[in-house]
Order: sequence, then structure tokens, then C-alpha cells
Amino acid sequence: MRQRSTAEGVVVAAVHPRTVAAAAGLVVGDRILAINGRPLRDAIDFQFYGAEDRLALSVRREGASRALTLRRQPGATLGIELEAPRPGDIATCANKCVFCFIHQLPKGMRRSLYVKDDDFRLSFLHGNYITLSDLDEPSFERILEQRLSPLYVSVHATDPELRWTLLGQPRHPVEILPRLTRLARAGIRVHAQIVLCPDLNDGPHLTRTVHELAPLHPHVATTAIVPVGLTGHRERLPSLRTLTDAEAAALVDTVEGWQGRFLSRLDSRFVFLGDEVYLQAGRPLPPAEAYEGFAIAEDGIGLVRRFEDGFPHSRARGPSGPGGRRVTVVTGELYAPRLAQCLERAGVPGIQARVVAVPNAFFGGSVSVAGLLTGQDIQRHLAAQGDLGEAVLIPAVALRDGDGVFLDDLTPAEVGRALGVPVVAVEPEPRALLRALRAA
Repeated sequence: MRQRSTAEGVVVAAVHPRTVAAAAGLVVGDRILAINGRPLRDAIDFQFYGAEDRLALSVRREGASRALTLRRQPGATLGIELEAPRPGDIATCANKCVFCFIHQLPKGMRRSLYVKDDDFRLSFLHGNYITLSDLDEPSFERILEQRLSPLYVSVHATDPELRWTLLGQPRHPVEILPRLTRLARAGIRVHAQIVLCPDLNDGPHLTRTVHELAPLHPHVATTAIVPVGLTGHRERLPSLRTLTDAEAAALVDTVEGWQGRFLSRLDSRFVFLGDEVYLQAGRPLPPAEAYEGFAIAEDGIGLVRRFEDGFPHSRARGPSGPGGRRVTVVTGELYAPRLAQCLERAGVPGIQARVVAVPNAFFGGSVSVAGLLTGQDIQRHLAAQGDLGEAVLIPAVALRDGDGVFLDDLTPAEVGRALGVPVVAVEPEPRALLRALRAA
């Protein structure tokens, strides 16, 4: 694990009014160096040592040291937010995975998009997937000591030689099963992921991986199988391919069979399949209960089901506007037909919503999901669509960095000016979409 910064302490990004932190005098920009005499390395230390009711803080403010004391009622929050780690503070990945999406990015994008993190702290705090292959022993011991659970682990294959190949033949290979076993013995909950690459880790290899992970349940709580994503920028990279439609259908059948057997043995389906596979195969999505709480929805496991099930219970509020208003709703090619059906069934009074599938020319390859649409692709495609109506609604998941910019650094406002119509970002939630349609 390459950690490129030794910055000490954590920096306060926000202090909420009328909270313990505000009463104690903490302000934005304060660097908290220690809690009750224990030095802080990062936000995890802050959470771990900050769980007590009386906290003596060592703070640096504008170059001067201060001592502040916080007292709170049991269970009460402190009322502060911390700055996110900078790229130089993140432990980066030394692997060269044959399917790594970052290696497939076109040149000229902003530098932060090329950072490959393999940081257990981001896995615990934000659900990022890590390989555990770069993790040194002190970091592993810290996970056990501070009981950092859950973690999200990129397994891909349990066969040591195959995993070594998939990770790009790292210099110091580490077997994954012994590490997962140690985590399980410590009570650390793990969500495992398999990026499925046809002709590499599918077939008997996939069967072996799933069935070697299953005995670690419930500590390995879930295993997600997601299809490899390939862009059109794979120069000098290993030759890979995506699933065929027939392979996708066969995979659905295989996983459903495993789920039935695991449900009787483990009281959990244990292995879950990415939404993209069902859509490619033209198969019905499982019902909501089959996702067992949607624990790994952000990995594309059940997002479509959760979104679509929200429509019958969502109603746009407020008076209907004038009849016949037109709105363009943008999404990726993969989901566009189903979204059009959802909006047709929802039937927002007074609104004509046209769903437009935008091809992803920027990334190319097999990329067809809404979250990877760029401003230039949306602008170019919509410019040829004729009348766009009163507004264009775009998926908020296509915006990055908290600054409201697409992956190509364009903003919705810039795209809107080019198209001559307001461009509005909408969260991927039925109630938000229906509200946006009514407000357009």
C-alpha cells in the first residue's frame, strides 16, 4: 500500500451551529492533532478515539496550538465535518489489473481521475473496493484492532495464480483467502466483488471462487458478480471481451441456482449479480426481497429494482402546470427503454417526457451506463434531436467532485447555454425525478 503523505491530524471542514463542537469553540480550518492524548492520523482515528463523552482536543489554528475540551451527552454527535483526504493522502494501488477502468481512460482528463486508490480507510468510510494485496502488516493489524467493518474487497478469483494474473502479476503476490479468513476470525464483515472477465475468471473458475468464499459467510456477507467494463481506449492493454447475450442469460440461470442452494444452507442468497447482466440478457430483475436489504446497491446490485419499485409510491406534488409541456430526460443506452416505460406508467399530468438515450462516444467500447455520460456527448447528441422542450433533465450521478461537473469538466450550465434550454441535474430517485418533471 503506497501512502504518499504523512500529514498529521484532521482538518475541520464545517462546524454545525448549536452543537458541542460550536460551543467548545472549534472553527473551520482547525487541525485537530490529538484526542485525549492520542495522536490522530486520519478520520478513522478521529472516529475511534472520539467516541468518548469527554474529549480533550489538541488543536492547531493559524500556526498556534490550542487546547479545547468537549463534553457531550452519551450518543450525541459532535457537530463537525472533516475535510476529505487529498490525492496525496490516499494509499494508491500498485496493481495493474487487466480490467482496470482507470487504465482505459482517455488522455487529457483532470489528474484526480487517474488516482487508483487501494486504501482500506476509504473502503471503510466510503465503500471503495480494495484488493488487500498492497496492505502491509501494521495496516492489517490496525483494521483488526479498530474493527473497521464493513470492508469492500475486490477478490475476482480465489485461485492464487489466476488472481495474480488478473491483478497484473504484482511483484509480491498475496493470497486472498488467508487474509479474508483472518478478517472473518476477527469479526470483520466483508463484501466481496468479482469483476467477471469472459475467458479468464468465468466458468469453473467462477464456480470455485464463489464456493470457496461461501464457507466464510456470514463474515463474507455478500459476493457481487459484475461484468467487466471496456472503453474504446485500451491501447497496449490485454485483450478482453464482454459477455455475449447468451452468456449473460446462462449466467443469470447459474447464479439463480446458486442462490437457491445458498438460501437453504446459509439463510442468505450470498451471491448477487449486477443489474447490467439481467438487462443484457433480457431477463426479469429479481424482486426487492431477493436483494436482502440492498447492501451493495452502489455496486450496481439492485439499483434498477430499487429505482423502479419507487415509482408506484411516488407522486409529484403541487398543482399541474399548463398542458402539453415538454421535457427531455437523458439517460444511457442501457437503461433508456425501461426508463421510458416507467415514465409512461407514472403518467405525470400535463407533462410530455421524452427519454433520450445518449451514446457514449467519449469512452466508447461497451460503456452504456448513465453515470459515465459526459457533457460533450449529451450536448452533441441532443443538438440533433430537435425541440428539447422546456428543460433537459440529466442524471446527477454523471456529475463528479462535488463541483457539479461532468467527467469532461463541462458543467450543466455550459451544456444548457449551448443547447438553449436549462439543463437540470436530478438524483436517481423516482420522487426526485417526478418533482423535477413537474417543476420543469
